[in-house]
Amino acid sequence: MSRNSPWPDERLVKAAQDGNISSLTAVIVESQPHVRRFALSLCATPQDAEDAAQEALIILYRKIGTLRASGALASWMFRIVRNECLRHLRLLASASVAEEAGGEPAPSAETSVLRRLDAERIALAVSGLPRDQRQVLIMRDVQGYPGRLVAQSLGLSNAAMKSRLHRARAALRQALATDEAAEGEALP
Repeated sequence: MSRNSPWPDERLVKAAQDGNISSLTAVIVESQPHVRRFALSLCATPQDAEDAAQEALIILYRKIGTLRASGALASWMFRIVRNECLRHLRLLASASVAEEAGGEPAPSAETSVLRRLDAERIALAVSGLPRDQRQVLIMRDVQGYPGRLVAQSLGLSNAAMKSRLHRARAALRQALATDEAAEGEALP
């Protein structure tokens, strides 16, 4: 299937929604390249992208009947993929927080909620970064890989990796500051 292949047409989606198995199979097969492309552009790593794409296709299979408008398949799948990528990012962040916590006492309920809200805000900001910056930032700052390994894994020079990391951190700081300013203006 070529890069420019269209999404399944509305009649095929409608037939799949009505329970036609061969139509459902065709919808999934025709959607797969688009879903993978979404996942690769949104997720931090190719492995996360593959997991998110697979999960999105499973959701498509299970819940196509809940799709309200048969012409909205692309936007529905984009939201599913985005949510799966964010879920993977949250899992990484929570694993990192749990690792750092070690043997400390459990935080209060309020602290837990605030941490979760912060993690979601950060995950959303990270998902908005360009793919090249997002990959470097997650590998270096979230997963904690050494700079040389990050550069080598992505086929970059050390200087290029550092430059991307610097731009990613600056863009993330800017996104979070903008988000914080918007929240401050919304408060009475």
